[in-house]
Amino acid sequence: MLFDPCGASKVRSSARLAGFATFACANIWMPAAADAQRLPPYLADRGTGIATSMFGEYVHKGELLVYPFHEFTAFNQFEYKPAELGFGLDQDFRGKFREHEANFFLALGVSDRIALELESALFTTARLRKDPSDPSALPSELKESGFGDTQAEIRYRFAHETVKRPELFSYLEVDFPFQRGRRIIGTQTWAYKFGAGAIKGFSFGTLTARVAGQYDEADKQVVFGEYALEYLKRFSPKFRFYTGMEGDQDEVEWIVEGQYWLARRVHLKLNSAFGVTSKAPDFAPEIGIMFRF
Repeated sequence: MLFDPCGASKVRSSARLAGFATFACANIWMPAAADAQRLPPYLADRGTGIATSMFGEYVHKGELLVYPFHEFTAFNQFEYKPAELGFGLDQDFRGKFREHEANFFLALGVSDRIALELESALFTTARLRKDPSDPSALPSELKESGFGDTQAEIRYRFAHETVKRPELFSYLEVDFPFQRGRRIIGTQTWAYKFGAGAIKGFSFGTLTARVAGQYDEADKQVVFGEYALEYLKRFSPKFRFYTGMEGDQDEVEWIVEGQYWLARRVHLKLNSAFGVTSKAPDFAPEIGIMFRF
């Protein structure tokens, strides 16, 4: 039988293609079990990345996180002032509020210590039903839709976690006033938030505590703002569980989230927040898919 150089070339090309496909599947479509096994026990739940503002999510140097998600928020006792909505009466009332948001989140690991974030509600629909006891000229139902909240963050890790010491980080958030003409969607004034936190891994899971102060252009004063205590646990290469208590002044929520790995760099996020105090949302579910590049 004569040697066929063209046929041999096809065989080599097919072998290279098969090898590349196997490598791609191993790195994209398989859970990162081996990576987790190589980490020290205190990093087993979260890995070595920098904490982001997304619950239970961390970004590594040179990594890009892309997270499209939908969020629904329901208040049965939403506190509002007609004067702040342009209807004169400077008095607190409670109405029913519903909001849907199509959101997009990006996080970039600039270095082993610095991460950048951008989050935006690309489309928002909101509806506020007036309190029956409200005598102002506010319509019985106020509706708005369009571009929503947009915020950017820079995060800095100034101490890595060790066996005995927690990881320490800080962050600066800026909210952009892209919706100055809106009443119930978007952000109407510049707002800033500066916070810090600590993370420590244990055999039973990973704990995070964080606090922040905030400044709003309208109020022109610094107030104690966001605070949280969070718990994260990886139960298997494909499933991770998160729960936490998060507050903003007198609004406190309890959050529960499940993360399921569809592929090595793709996982589903399902969570919901439940109001603990009367001013917090009663119910706020979220669903999205996190991609890592």
